[in-house]
Formats: sequence, structure tokens, C-alpha cells
Amino acid sequence: MSQKLRVGILGATGMVGQRFISLLENHPWFQVVTVAASPRSAGKTYEEAVGGRWKMTTPMPEEVKKLVVLNVNEVEKVAATVDFVFSAVDMSKDEIKAIEEAYAKTETPVVSNNSAHRWTPDVPMVVPEINPEHFEVIEHQKKRLGTTRGFVAVKPNCSIQSYAPALTAWREFEPVEVVATTYQAISGAGKTFKDWPEMEGNIIPFIGGEEEKSEQEPLRLWGKIEDGVIKKAELPVITTQCIRVPILNGHTAAVFVKFNKKPTKEQLIEKLVNFSGLPQELELPSAPKQFIQYLEDDNRPQVQLDVDYENGMGVSIGRLREDKVYDYKFVGLSHNTVRGAAGGAVLCAELLKAKGYIQAK
Repeated sequence: MSQKLRVGILGATGMVGQRFISLLENHPWFQVVTVAASPRSAGKTYEEAVGGRWKMTTPMPEEVKKLVVLNVNEVEKVAATVDFVFSAVDMSKDEIKAIEEAYAKTETPVVSNNSAHRWTPDVPMVVPEINPEHFEVIEHQKKRLGTTRGFVAVKPNCSIQSYAPALTAWREFEPVEVVATTYQAISGAGKTFKDWPEMEGNIIPFIGGEEEKSEQEPLRLWGKIEDGVIKKAELPVITTQCIRVPILNGHTAAVFVKFNKKPTKEQLIEKLVNFSGLPQELELPSAPKQFIQYLEDDNRPQVQLDVDYENGMGVSIGRLREDKVYDYKFVGLSHNTVRGAAGGAVLCAELLKAKGYIQAK
């Protein structure tokens, strides 16, 4: 255990915080030593603070039950106990920006699940298989913050994980227009059916802020570093609708694509199944062996059958076919709280460790 990096979870009692804790149980590189949450939870054991609100299907790990919850606002105190932190705090955007930078300024790297810093020009927003080179902007961020090892890195919105990887695999064919409708699980709102019984048998055609994120964040993933900041890509033009559906876990996307260079269906499938990145090359602990699977059956992907593909870290694509208005259409599926949230952040942290950005203090 002494070999492992000491990890803190900010916002440890919420759904994403719980997902971090469950994913990090028995992690080969990282050990959760500190849990921090709001002042009302501080001073209680983690088990007491969560109470009956444990939302994972697996039991609460024994090693965190008796950890005493620290006040997330006591930045120096929390930072002194850890090598780096994962952030899943539930605050206003301005409060999140401030507290994540405050932790970074204690020389504690912050790997965040939150959206607050996704458009901060020198903060990398990374899907490790897609744009690991964006971590290079950290050196510019450190100069701004006045730090030697502290920084903030983020992962993108959960909704884009079901289609941005496929579009990335197809970049050489130059996608120019994309229409995507996402069908998003209730855990994306931090809820279960017990918390949100009115979602049973219901669909809500609006998720605040989600369409803007779904249209713009892929362009930042495909952007380039210029003058120490990330400049987003211009194409493809993406338009989306985001709908909340009565599913616990799993975001599905129905997507239409127009290409500048029209490929064959066989070429598109070949690019999907052979698409891999640095996490696969480095064999990082949380990396899926195969990032994207293509399913030939017309009835796939399905949430019940496919959401846990590669332990929830893989993406499933199906129903790829030519379209009368666009060139092609397809359906994608990803696990929104694993690949789309905590798992994606854990993979980012693994890559940051592998590249030397995160080390023991």
C-alpha cells in the first residue's frame, strides 16, 4: 500500500463520489485515504455520512467506511493528507472553479468530473484515447497558477462519450455535419428510481445545459494547443437534443453524420473496431482492451446487454447504415457514470501518473 499514491475524493458522499470510491477499491496504483464533503457531513464516518444513500450496486468498500469525512472547504487540511484528488463536488460553477484552483495551488493535482473548468483555456479536457496531447497545456497552466506540481485537469460531459469516440475514429473522412439525439439515464442527474419515482414510465425532453455541452465539447476534444491554450476545432457542426429517459445507467445516442469524403460502411466499421489510443498502448489499469465494439445485430446496442461492456469503460456502436438525408446514421451507447464520469476521470489520472504529471508528494 505504501507504493500507492494517496487519493482524496472531494464530494465523496454524492453519486459520482460513490462511484469513484467503488472503482478505486483494490486499484493497483491508487489508495483512497481521504474523503471530503460538505460541512454537514464533516466529522462523521463515511458510513454515517452516506447513511442510506449508498447508490452503487456493489457494497460500500470496508476500507472507506470508518474514514472520517473532512470539510471540503478546509483546503490545506485536506491537501496535506493526499498526493492528488478527484473532484465531484456539488457547488455552483464559480465555487467549483475557485475550490479546484485552491487545491491546485497547494501543489495538489485535481482530476475533476465537474464542468466548471472545461472551457478554461489552459485546463486540459481529455478522453485519454482521443486527445492525450492536451495534457501538455498543463505546463502553461502551472505558470498561471504559480505552481510546480499542482494543476486542474477535467474529463468531458457524459453525454458525448456515446458518439464522440466514433466520430474521432472517422476523422480522416472529415465529418462536417452531425445531428445527435441522446437518451440519458437518470443517474446522470445523480438519481435512482427511489429518489425520482416520477421518472418511471416517463420521458423529459429537456436537460438543462446539456445540449450546449453536447454540441461544443467534442470540438474542444478535437482542438489544437496554440500559444499555451486550447483552440477548439471548427468542424463538424453538431446539433443535438438531450432527453431524460427511465433508465438507471447508460446514455444512448441516435446520430446522423455527413462526411466531406464519403467512406464505405466497411471502412467505417474497420476504423471503429481498430481504434485505440495511449491507454491501450500503455495497458493502463482501467483501460478497456477494445475501446469501441461494433455490434451487427439490428437490436444492439441495448442498455441491459451492453452498458457494462469492458467494465463500463468501452463504447458500443450499432445500426450503422446509409441515410437518405445524411451519409450515415448509427446508434451509440456508453456507461454514463463509469466511462462518462468517475471511470473516465480515473483513466485520466492513470495516464497523468504514467506521463509523470502526478507523483507522490
